[in-house]
Amino acid sequence: MLDFRPDEEQKMLIDAIMRYAEERMRQVYRDAEEEGVIPTDVVQAGWEMGVLPTGLPEEYGGFGEYSAVTGVLAAEGLAWGDLAIAFNIMVPNLVALPVMLAGTEAQKADLLPQFTGEAIPPMTAALTEPVIRFNPYRLKTTAVRDGDNYILNGTKTVVPLADTAELILVYASEDGRTQAFLAPAETAGLTIDRKDKLMGIHALPTFTITLAGVRIPAENKLGGDEGIDFGLILNHSRVALGAAAVGVARAGYEYAREYAKQRVQFGEPIAHRQSIAFMLANMATDVDEARLMVWEAAWLLDQGQDATRETAVMKQRVDNIVLNVADRAVQILGGYGYIREYPVELWLRNARGFASFDGLAMV
Repeated sequence: MLDFRPDEEQKMLIDAIMRYAEERMRQVYRDAEEEGVIPTDVVQAGWEMGVLPTGLPEEYGGFGEYSAVTGVLAAEGLAWGDLAIAFNIMVPNLVALPVMLAGTEAQKADLLPQFTGEAIPPMTAALTEPVIRFNPYRLKTTAVRDGDNYILNGTKTVVPLADTAELILVYASEDGRTQAFLAPAETAGLTIDRKDKLMGIHALPTFTITLAGVRIPAENKLGGDEGIDFGLILNHSRVALGAAAVGVARAGYEYAREYAKQRVQFGEPIAHRQSIAFMLANMATDVDEARLMVWEAAWLLDQGQDATRETAVMKQRVDNIVLNVADRAVQILGGYGYIREYPVELWLRNARGFASFDGLAMV
Protein backbone atom coordinates (compact mmCIF):
# COMPACT_ATOMS: atom_id res chain seq x y z
CA MET A 1 0.00 0.00 0.00
CA LEU A 2 1.28 3.46 -0.90
CA ASP A 3 1.73 5.81 2.04
CA PHE A 4 2.08 9.48 1.13
CA ARG A 5 2.14 10.80 4.68
CA PRO A 6 5.11 13.20 4.97
CA ASP A 7 7.97 12.07 7.18
CA GLU A 8 9.30 14.29 9.98
CA GLU A 9 11.79 16.16 7.79
CA GLN A 10 9.14 16.80 5.16
CA LYS A 11 6.75 18.06 7.84
CA MET A 12 9.42 20.48 9.04
CA LEU A 13 9.93 21.70 5.47
CA ILE A 14 6.18 22.15 4.93
CA ASP A 15 5.87 24.12 8.16
CA ALA A 16 8.82 26.34 7.29
CA ILE A 17 7.52 27.05 3.80
CA MET A 18 4.01 27.82 5.02
CA ARG A 19 5.40 30.27 7.58
CA TYR A 20 7.45 31.92 4.85
CA ALA A 21 4.46 32.00 2.51
CA GLU A 22 2.21 33.53 5.16
CA GLU A 23 4.67 35.98 6.68
CA ARG A 24 6.62 37.08 3.61
CA MET A 25 4.94 36.16 0.32
CA ARG A 26 1.37 37.00 1.31
CA GLN A 27 2.53 40.39 2.61
CA VAL A 28 3.93 41.59 -0.71
CA TYR A 29 2.28 39.56 -3.48
CA ARG A 30 -0.44 42.07 -4.38
CA ASP A 31 1.96 45.01 -4.70
CA ALA A 32 4.36 42.75 -6.60
CA GLU A 33 1.58 41.83 -9.02
CA GLU A 34 0.57 45.45 -9.59
CA GLU A 35 4.11 46.82 -9.91
CA GLY A 36 5.72 43.81 -11.58
CA VAL A 37 8.56 43.82 -9.04
CA ILE A 38 9.21 41.48 -6.11
CA PRO A 39 11.27 42.75 -3.15
CA THR A 40 14.72 41.22 -3.50
CA ASP A 41 14.85 40.16 0.13
CA VAL A 42 11.66 38.09 -0.24
CA VAL A 43 13.06 36.06 -3.13
CA GLN A 44 16.41 35.73 -1.37
CA ALA A 45 14.72 34.43 1.78
CA GLY A 46 12.91 31.82 -0.30
CA TRP A 47 16.16 30.73 -1.93
CA GLU A 48 17.93 30.50 1.43
CA MET A 49 15.43 27.89 2.59
CA GLY A 50 17.64 25.55 0.57
CA VAL A 51 15.06 23.39 -1.17
CA LEU A 52 17.22 23.01 -4.30
CA PRO A 53 20.62 22.43 -2.61
CA THR A 54 19.01 19.76 -0.45
CA GLY A 55 18.38 17.65 -3.55
CA LEU A 56 21.82 18.00 -5.16
CA PRO A 57 24.58 15.39 -4.73
CA GLU A 58 27.01 15.87 -1.85
CA GLU A 59 30.07 15.76 -4.10
CA TYR A 60 28.87 18.99 -5.72
CA GLY A 61 28.11 20.81 -2.48
CA GLY A 62 24.51 19.68 -1.96
CA PHE A 63 22.98 17.48 0.71
CA GLY A 64 22.33 14.47 -1.52
CA GLU A 65 18.71 13.84 -0.55
CA TYR A 66 16.89 14.35 -3.83
CA SER A 67 13.17 13.55 -3.78
CA ALA A 68 10.54 14.61 -6.28
CA VAL A 69 7.90 14.09 -3.58
CA THR A 70 9.67 16.55 -1.29
CA GLY A 71 9.94 18.92 -4.23
CA VAL A 72 6.20 18.92 -4.91
CA LEU A 73 5.46 19.49 -1.22
CA ALA A 74 7.64 22.59 -1.39
CA ALA A 75 6.17 23.76 -4.71
CA GLU A 76 2.60 23.52 -3.43
CA GLY A 77 3.38 25.60 -0.37
CA LEU A 78 5.25 28.26 -2.32
CA ALA A 79 2.49 28.55 -4.94
CA TRP A 80 -0.08 28.81 -2.15
CA GLY A 81 1.80 31.92 -1.05
CA ASP A 82 2.05 33.37 -4.56
CA LEU A 83 2.63 31.76 -7.93
CA ALA A 84 4.84 34.47 -9.45
CA ILE A 85 7.14 34.62 -6.43
CA ALA A 86 7.25 30.81 -6.32
CA PHE A 87 8.34 30.67 -9.96
CA ASN A 88 11.01 33.30 -9.29
CA ILE A 89 12.48 31.17 -6.51
CA MET A 90 12.33 28.03 -8.65
CA VAL A 91 13.94 29.42 -11.83
CA PRO A 92 17.41 28.01 -10.94
CA ASN A 93 15.82 24.54 -10.83
CA LEU A 94 15.26 24.82 -14.58
CA VAL A 95 18.99 24.42 -15.13
CA ALA A 96 20.22 22.60 -12.02
CA LEU A 97 17.86 19.63 -12.17
CA PRO A 98 18.31 18.81 -15.88
CA VAL A 99 22.06 19.00 -15.34
CA MET A 100 21.77 16.68 -12.32
CA LEU A 101 19.47 14.26 -14.15
CA ALA A 102 21.18 14.18 -17.54
CA GLY A 103 24.42 16.16 -17.56
CA THR A 104 27.88 14.76 -18.16
CA GLU A 105 30.27 14.53 -15.23
CA ALA A 106 32.10 17.59 -16.51
CA GLN A 107 28.85 19.57 -16.76
CA LYS A 108 27.81 18.54 -13.26
CA ALA A 109 31.21 19.45 -11.78
CA ASP A 110 31.17 22.82 -13.51
CA LEU A 111 27.59 23.91 -12.86
CA LEU A 112 26.05 22.19 -9.83
CA PRO A 113 28.32 23.82 -7.20
CA GLN A 114 26.96 27.18 -8.37
CA PHE A 115 23.53 26.24 -7.03
CA THR A 116 24.64 25.54 -3.47
CA GLY A 117 25.75 29.02 -2.39
CA GLU A 118 23.90 31.96 -0.87
CA ALA A 119 23.64 33.86 -4.16
CA ILE A 120 20.91 32.92 -6.62
CA PRO A 121 22.65 31.76 -9.82
CA PRO A 122 21.66 33.89 -12.86
CA MET A 123 20.51 31.02 -15.07
CA THR A 124 17.27 30.14 -16.80
CA ALA A 125 15.82 27.83 -19.46
CA ALA A 126 13.98 28.36 -22.74
CA LEU A 127 11.46 25.74 -23.87
CA THR A 128 8.19 27.32 -25.03
CA GLU A 129 7.82 28.66 -28.57
CA PRO A 130 5.39 31.24 -30.02
CA VAL A 131 3.36 28.84 -32.14
CA ILE A 132 -0.36 28.03 -32.16
CA ARG A 133 0.00 24.35 -31.28
CA PHE A 134 3.14 24.08 -29.17
CA ASN A 135 4.52 20.56 -28.84
CA PRO A 136 7.68 20.17 -26.73
CA TYR A 137 8.54 17.04 -28.67
CA ARG A 138 8.31 18.84 -32.03
CA LEU A 139 10.26 22.05 -31.55
CA LYS A 140 10.75 24.59 -34.31
CA THR A 141 14.04 25.77 -32.81
CA THR A 142 16.84 23.74 -34.39
CA ALA A 143 20.34 22.65 -33.37
CA VAL A 144 22.67 21.62 -36.20
CA ARG A 145 26.11 20.10 -35.66
CA ASP A 146 28.89 22.00 -37.41
CA GLY A 147 32.26 20.43 -36.66
CA ASP A 148 33.08 21.09 -33.00
CA ASN A 149 30.08 23.40 -32.58
CA TYR A 150 26.32 23.51 -32.67
CA ILE A 151 24.38 26.26 -34.41
CA LEU A 152 21.04 27.22 -32.85
CA ASN A 153 18.23 28.98 -34.70
CA GLY A 154 14.72 29.76 -33.53
CA THR A 155 12.50 31.84 -31.26
CA LYS A 156 11.54 31.17 -27.66
CA THR A 157 8.95 32.87 -25.52
CA VAL A 158 8.01 33.05 -21.83
CA VAL A 159 11.65 32.68 -20.79
CA PRO A 160 11.78 33.66 -17.08
CA LEU A 161 14.35 36.22 -15.92
CA ALA A 162 16.10 36.12 -19.30
CA ASP A 163 17.14 39.76 -18.99
CA THR A 164 19.45 38.99 -16.05
CA ALA A 165 20.53 35.47 -16.99
CA GLU A 166 24.14 34.70 -17.78
CA LEU A 167 23.41 31.17 -18.99
CA ILE A 168 20.32 29.84 -20.77
CA LEU A 169 19.46 26.17 -21.22
CA VAL A 170 17.92 26.16 -24.69
CA TYR A 171 15.78 23.25 -25.85
CA ALA A 172 16.01 22.61 -29.58
CA SER A 173 15.32 19.90 -32.14
CA GLU A 174 18.35 17.93 -33.31
CA ASP A 175 17.42 15.48 -36.05
CA GLY A 176 13.85 15.43 -34.76
CA ARG A 177 14.77 14.80 -31.09
CA THR A 178 14.36 17.42 -28.38
CA GLN A 179 17.75 18.11 -26.83
CA ALA A 180 19.14 20.82 -24.55
CA PHE A 181 22.07 23.18 -25.05
CA LEU A 182 23.86 25.48 -22.61
CA ALA A 183 24.11 28.88 -24.26
CA PRO A 184 25.87 31.83 -22.57
CA ALA A 185 23.56 34.84 -22.75
CA GLU A 186 26.29 36.99 -24.27
CA THR A 187 26.76 34.67 -27.26
CA ALA A 188 26.55 36.39 -30.62
CA GLY A 189 23.16 35.95 -32.25
CA LEU A 190 21.26 35.48 -28.98
CA THR A 191 18.93 38.43 -28.47
CA ILE A 192 16.52 39.27 -25.68
CA ASP A 193 13.73 40.76 -27.78
CA ARG A 194 10.99 41.98 -25.46
CA LYS A 195 9.25 41.45 -22.17
CA ASP A 196 6.13 39.33 -22.50
CA LYS A 197 2.78 40.84 -21.52
CA LEU A 198 0.97 38.00 -19.81
CA MET A 199 -2.51 37.72 -18.34
CA GLY A 200 -1.12 36.75 -14.93
CA ILE A 201 2.12 36.19 -12.99
CA HIS A 202 3.03 39.85 -13.62
CA ALA A 203 5.71 39.70 -10.92
CA LEU A 204 7.66 37.13 -12.95
CA PRO A 205 9.43 38.90 -15.82
CA THR A 206 9.45 36.64 -18.88
CA PHE A 207 10.89 37.40 -22.28
CA THR A 208 10.88 36.39 -25.91
CA ILE A 209 14.36 35.58 -27.21
CA THR A 210 15.73 35.05 -30.70
CA LEU A 211 18.52 32.67 -31.64
CA ALA A 212 19.98 33.58 -35.02
CA GLY A 213 22.99 31.44 -35.86
CA VAL A 214 24.01 31.09 -32.22
CA ARG A 215 27.23 29.07 -32.21
CA ILE A 216 28.18 27.13 -29.08
CA PRO A 217 30.80 24.41 -28.42
CA ALA A 218 29.61 20.84 -28.92
CA GLU A 219 30.43 20.06 -25.28
CA ASN A 220 27.62 22.46 -24.30
CA LYS A 221 25.07 19.90 -25.41
CA LEU A 222 23.51 18.58 -22.21
CA GLY A 223 24.43 14.94 -21.72
CA GLY A 224 27.25 15.05 -24.28
CA ASP A 225 26.99 13.11 -27.53
CA GLU A 226 24.31 10.80 -26.11
CA GLY A 227 22.10 13.74 -25.22
CA ILE A 228 19.15 13.64 -22.85
CA ASP A 229 15.98 11.69 -22.25
CA PHE A 230 13.74 14.72 -22.72
CA GLY A 231 10.68 12.81 -21.57
CA LEU A 232 12.20 12.37 -18.12
CA ILE A 233 12.94 16.08 -17.81
CA LEU A 234 9.46 16.99 -19.03
CA ASN A 235 7.94 14.66 -16.44
CA HIS A 236 9.81 16.45 -13.64
CA SER A 237 8.55 19.77 -14.98
CA ARG A 238 4.97 18.54 -15.16
CA VAL A 239 4.88 17.35 -11.56
CA ALA A 240 6.29 20.73 -10.46
CA LEU A 241 3.61 22.60 -12.38
CA GLY A 242 0.97 20.20 -11.08
CA ALA A 243 2.06 20.87 -7.50
CA ALA A 244 2.01 24.63 -8.10
CA ALA A 245 -1.49 24.32 -9.52
CA VAL A 246 -2.58 22.50 -6.37
CA GLY A 247 -1.19 25.38 -4.32
CA VAL A 248 -3.18 27.94 -6.30
CA ALA A 249 -6.36 25.85 -6.16
CA ARG A 250 -5.95 25.33 -2.44
CA ALA A 251 -5.49 29.08 -1.90
CA GLY A 252 -8.69 29.81 -3.79
CA TYR A 253 -10.69 27.16 -1.99
CA GLU A 254 -9.53 28.18 1.48
CA TYR A 255 -10.20 31.87 0.87
CA ALA A 256 -13.70 31.18 -0.52
CA ARG A 257 -14.48 28.86 2.39
CA GLU A 258 -13.56 31.46 5.00
CA TYR A 259 -15.39 34.18 3.11
CA ALA A 260 -18.55 32.04 2.94
CA LYS A 261 -18.39 31.49 6.72
CA GLN A 262 -18.20 35.21 7.42
CA ARG A 263 -20.43 36.67 4.70
CA VAL A 264 -23.95 37.01 6.14
CA GLN A 265 -27.04 37.36 3.99
CA PHE A 266 -30.67 36.97 5.04
CA GLY A 267 -29.57 36.48 8.63
CA GLU A 268 -27.08 33.64 8.20
CA PRO A 269 -23.65 32.93 6.66
CA ILE A 270 -23.86 32.06 2.98
CA ALA A 271 -21.91 28.86 3.78
CA HIS A 272 -25.19 27.56 5.25
CA ARG A 273 -26.80 27.76 1.83
CA GLN A 274 -26.88 24.35 0.23
CA SER A 275 -25.67 25.59 -3.16
CA ILE A 276 -22.59 27.23 -1.61
CA ALA A 277 -21.89 24.31 0.73
CA PHE A 278 -22.01 21.82 -2.14
CA MET A 279 -19.76 24.03 -4.25
CA LEU A 280 -17.19 24.22 -1.45
CA ALA A 281 -17.37 20.46 -0.91
CA ASN A 282 -16.68 19.85 -4.61
CA MET A 283 -13.78 22.30 -4.51
CA ALA A 284 -12.25 20.50 -1.52
CA THR A 285 -12.63 17.15 -3.25
CA ASP A 286 -11.01 18.46 -6.41
CA VAL A 287 -8.01 19.88 -4.53
CA ASP A 288 -7.44 16.56 -2.76
CA GLU A 289 -7.79 14.65 -6.04
CA ALA A 290 -5.25 16.90 -7.75
CA ARG A 291 -2.79 16.61 -4.88
CA LEU A 292 -2.92 12.81 -4.84
CA MET A 293 -2.38 12.63 -8.59
CA VAL A 294 0.68 14.88 -8.26
CA TRP A 295 2.05 12.86 -5.35
CA GLU A 296 1.62 9.57 -7.21
CA ALA A 297 3.47 10.87 -10.26
CA ALA A 298 6.28 12.27 -8.09
CA TRP A 299 6.54 9.00 -6.17
CA LEU A 300 6.91 7.06 -9.44
CA LEU A 301 9.74 9.38 -10.46
CA ASP A 302 11.47 8.74 -7.13
CA GLN A 303 11.17 5.00 -7.75
CA GLY A 304 12.90 5.37 -11.09
CA GLN A 305 9.82 4.24 -12.97
CA ASP A 306 8.48 5.59 -16.24
CA ALA A 307 5.84 8.09 -15.15
CA THR A 308 5.09 9.54 -18.58
CA ARG A 309 1.50 8.36 -18.68
CA GLU A 310 0.82 9.40 -15.08
CA THR A 311 2.35 12.85 -15.47
CA ALA A 312 0.51 13.51 -18.73
CA VAL A 313 -2.87 12.44 -17.32
CA MET A 314 -2.21 14.31 -14.08
CA LYS A 315 -1.22 17.51 -15.87
CA GLN A 316 -4.34 17.57 -18.02
CA ARG A 317 -6.63 16.88 -15.08
CA VAL A 318 -4.95 19.30 -12.67
CA ASP A 319 -4.94 22.10 -15.27
CA ASN A 320 -8.73 21.77 -15.41
CA ILE A 321 -9.13 21.49 -11.64
CA VAL A 322 -7.16 24.62 -10.77
CA LEU A 323 -9.12 26.67 -13.31
CA ASN A 324 -12.48 25.36 -12.10
CA VAL A 325 -11.67 25.83 -8.41
CA ALA A 326 -10.37 29.36 -8.95
CA ASP A 327 -13.45 30.22 -11.01
CA ARG A 328 -15.79 28.93 -8.31
CA ALA A 329 -13.88 30.95 -5.70
CA VAL A 330 -14.64 34.08 -7.72
CA GLN A 331 -18.27 32.97 -8.00
CA ILE A 332 -18.64 32.48 -4.25
CA LEU A 333 -17.39 36.00 -3.59
CA GLY A 334 -19.96 37.35 -6.04
CA GLY A 335 -19.24 40.89 -7.18
CA TYR A 336 -16.31 41.15 -4.80
CA GLY A 337 -14.60 38.33 -6.64
CA TYR A 338 -14.16 40.57 -9.67
CA ILE A 339 -12.54 43.39 -7.67
CA ARG A 340 -8.74 43.55 -7.72
CA GLU A 341 -8.59 44.22 -3.99
CA TYR A 342 -9.56 40.59 -3.45
CA PRO A 343 -7.03 37.87 -4.37
CA VAL A 344 -9.37 35.45 -6.10
CA GLU A 345 -9.32 37.35 -9.40
CA LEU A 346 -5.53 37.04 -9.45
CA TRP A 347 -5.68 33.33 -8.71
CA LEU A 348 -8.16 32.88 -11.57
CA ARG A 349 -5.87 34.72 -14.00
CA ASN A 350 -2.88 32.67 -12.85
CA ALA A 351 -4.86 29.43 -12.98
CA ARG A 352 -5.73 30.05 -16.61
CA GLY A 353 -2.06 30.00 -17.51
CA PHE A 354 -1.19 26.50 -16.33
CA ALA A 355 -2.15 24.98 -19.67
CA SER A 356 0.67 26.99 -21.28
CA PHE A 357 3.26 27.20 -18.47
CA ASP A 358 5.52 24.48 -19.94
CA GLY A 359 9.08 24.86 -18.71
CA LEU A 360 8.46 27.41 -15.94
CA ALA A 361 9.03 25.09 -12.96
CA MET A 362 10.82 21.86 -12.11
CA VAL A 363 11.33 19.64 -9.08
